[in-house]
Amino acid sequence: MSLSSLRIYNTLSRSIEPFSPLEAGHVRMYVCGMTIYDLCHIGHARMVMAFDVVQRWLKASGYRVTYVRNITDIDDKIIRRALERNIPIRQLTDEMTALMHEDIAQLGIEPPTIEPRATQYIPQMLGMIRALEENGLAYKTPSGDVNYAVRKFQGYGKLSGKSLEDLRAGERVAVDDGKADPLDFVLWKSAKPEEPDDAKWDGNIDGHGYGMGRPGWHIECSAMSCHTLGETFDIHGGGADLQFPHHENEIAQTEGVTHQTMARFWMHNGFVQIDNEKMSKSLGNFFTIRDVLAKYDAETVRFFLVRGHYRTALGYSDAHLNDARTGLKRLYTALDLVAPAVDNAEVVATIDWTTPYAQRFQAAMNDDFGTPEAVAVLYDLAGEVNRTKDQNLSQCLRQLGGVLGLLQQDPKTFLQAGATLDDAAIQEKIAERAAAKAAKNFALADSIRKALLEQGIVLKDSAAGTTWEVQQ
Repeated sequence: MSLSSLRIYNTLSRSIEPFSPLEAGHVRMYVCGMTIYDLCHIGHARMVMAFDVVQRWLKASGYRVTYVRNITDIDDKIIRRALERNIPIRQLTDEMTALMHEDIAQLGIEPPTIEPRATQYIPQMLGMIRALEENGLAYKTPSGDVNYAVRKFQGYGKLSGKSLEDLRAGERVAVDDGKADPLDFVLWKSAKPEEPDDAKWDGNIDGHGYGMGRPGWHIECSAMSCHTLGETFDIHGGGADLQFPHHENEIAQTEGVTHQTMARFWMHNGFVQIDNEKMSKSLGNFFTIRDVLAKYDAETVRFFLVRGHYRTALGYSDAHLNDARTGLKRLYTALDLVAPAVDNAEVVATIDWTTPYAQRFQAAMNDDFGTPEAVAVLYDLAGEVNRTKDQNLSQCLRQLGGVLGLLQQDPKTFLQAGATLDDAAIQEKIAERAAAKAAKNFALADSIRKALLEQGIVLKDSAAGTTWEVQQ
């Protein structure tokens, strides 16, 4: 497969651009991860899924990928939650990190190459803050905070496309009388007497003192990305809500220190919405990943998230999840009908990209990770498998699905999951029905089918015999 045909929408340029990494064959990508004070919701899953697909496609295309996805483990919300529960901050963040890992692993999310925690990089953050002060871009306030002087950074607003006059002080930053300008944002928060001791770090560095305190939110990602991927890397990603102020401030901080381009491509995924409103904890209109997995199997949830283009808003409802389950059943039904020619565990590595369906799939994914078009190819393949009974096409279906983290279960296991009867009992009923049909007792045969259907078991007759699956 050619490594030169991928095109990515770059938020920075507001256009789709041909992609090539700084280092031939090696992509370095940083994605802003979760602030871990509570369970992750399905909107968080949308973000990690979007960049899981990006990572998978880059690898399938032959790139080596260094993928960094951080954890924010110090934050006002984290401090408040730890105090509410009367536990140390580290106990809370360790617990929430473990639960996050459990939830996203169920969705088939591959782990990042590096998963830095903000509190591991306090010295690097302080080093950047000192460099910004030396470069005239940071200043101390009477309260002891250190702020970034936004108007002194040429080019501020280039990511969001807003002028300085349009902008307001960043989220998570309390208005402080010590600011030289309302647009300025905090780099180092001085410790408050009422805050717990485990929310404070010594801000002294090489005799240059910032006092006890903790880092601002924005400086965390600047330090972690710089020290894991270098001053300039290929892709920076995150949710669309991070474009401003978080990512805008990251650029100002990092480039204010390095005088180099921070990231060449900026990618932002769209929101999950309920009734056309963004899903978020602050609005209270969210479902945790665990809520959703209690009602739907993990692969159905993955398919729901994957089949929408990562940049578009994704409406959440039971109807959408049910439709995703129906679509996934259609693909698994084809695989159940015709077994792949070679059912190799390394299916992605053995794809023949010269075949027509694989070429269409590749073209879709190379066009800004076009998963809706890629899923359409899977549907077309499934239809062709049903028509031709071709094992090579079935293998191609399984392989291309594997690129998206789909279709790797045994088809019968997927189609029969959640049955109210065990297979032996159902097979006994199938045998009774077959005997009734042979005796031309069609009324009895129909009553057996109907009784099974009332228990959610659908019988499917074919030349090869009768099979069953769970009704959705």
